[in-house]
Amino acid sequence: MTPPEVFGRTIQLFLVDGTPNGLRKATIHGWTGLIFVAIASTFASLTARAEVDRTGIYILSGPDPERLGDTRVYIGSANSVRERIKQSAVNREYWETAITVTTSDDDLSKGHAEYLEARLIELVAQAGRVVLDNATNPTSLRRRLPEADRANMEQFLVNLKIILPVIGLDMLKPQPRAASQTGTPIEQRTSGEVRFEMRHKTGVQAEAVEEDGEFIVLEGSQSLTNTGFVQQSYAGLKLKLIAEGVLVPLSQDMMTFAKPYPFSSPSAAAAVVLDRNSNGRTEWKVRGSKQSYHDWQQARASREEAGYE
Repeated sequence: MTPPEVFGRTIQLFLVDGTPNGLRKATIHGWTGLIFVAIASTFASLTARAEVDRTGIYILSGPDPERLGDTRVYIGSANSVRERIKQSAVNREYWETAITVTTSDDDLSKGHAEYLEARLIELVAQAGRVVLDNATNPTSLRRRLPEADRANMEQFLVNLKIILPVIGLDMLKPQPRAASQTGTPIEQRTSGEVRFEMRHKTGVQAEAVEEDGEFIVLEGSQSLTNTGFVQQSYAGLKLKLIAEGVLVPLSQDMMTFAKPYPFSSPSAAAAVVLDRNSNGRTEWKVRGSKQSYHDWQQARASREEAGYE
């Protein structure tokens, strides 16, 4: 079967006051969705916009005050996003980013907004990448919309999935297969992916795969501890993994991954495994060879340039 053709998208990001840290406006060419992104210092500029005084949804996000290294998110809907987001922001001191989603032609109804709110909460809960601050989880099936309206709102969500990561909120992205399908044997759920390994002189051994931009260290991998290295930029992340039961004690100087964990980069993974700052691009090797991650990546880029992939 021939795979469906993939088309590019044009995302327009407008800096309202001309500075990178100011109020931002984001749209996708041909889509009526209208997104504004603000931080605390630009929140007043956000709520002053006429486009925000419309029916839509909003998102408040920031560091979770109770879980180190996690992001907490609140999702809401309103007939006037302007009024509701101001109320919600006052009651949530953790937020650092405020996002509003309305439309350029003001064609969202209250039912549309409530449906989007419910579906976003469902999708965020399924992805498991952030901590939801919502006290209730409304079911989208209870949002009585005609079939055509539901289809339109699902397409609206498709565009949100594209644009939210671009503006810095990756809360809808599903967990990688290698990290989420833990009921499936490793060999099966990592089939088709290149396996990387680390066989360090300290005796630590670890395996990983890269999937959709994330570097997943697989369960059973080992991690050094109590090395005494001062330069450890990911010490906080390691403590988080220990607290969440991802890393469990194996011996006095070694821990093991009880479950797979997706890292943002090979170097972040290497730092946790070796308990010190490390260049993961050279530490990780293609399994069964001496080819480093860096060399593998360069070889892949060369093949793509030559049109072999």
